[in-house]
Amino acid sequence: MSTTNSDQSQDSLQDRKGRIILAGAALGAALGLLSSYLYTRAAEESDNPEAGALGSVSTGQALAVLLAIMGLVRQIAELGKPNKDEKSGKK
Repeated sequence: MSTTNSDQSQDSLQDRKGRIILAGAALGAALGLLSSYLYTRAAEESDNPEAGALGSVSTGQALAVLLAIMGLVRQIAELGKPNKDEKSGKK
């Protein structure tokens, strides 16, 4: 009977994992869409004719955005890990 409970537990874990991945994909797509919309709107509203085309982003700006995204992904990954205080029972 413990095998059945173990199988149900694994199925439940797989279902939760699938829902979390789908939610993350939907949230990522929504944030990407919003970001691209805001970027194009800001570029179109720019009154500076020397600003260039919509796609002109400096290497420094791209690197800054990449580092910020990497930091955000790292923080999200850390959410899944238990706190060290929780392992030891301390608050």
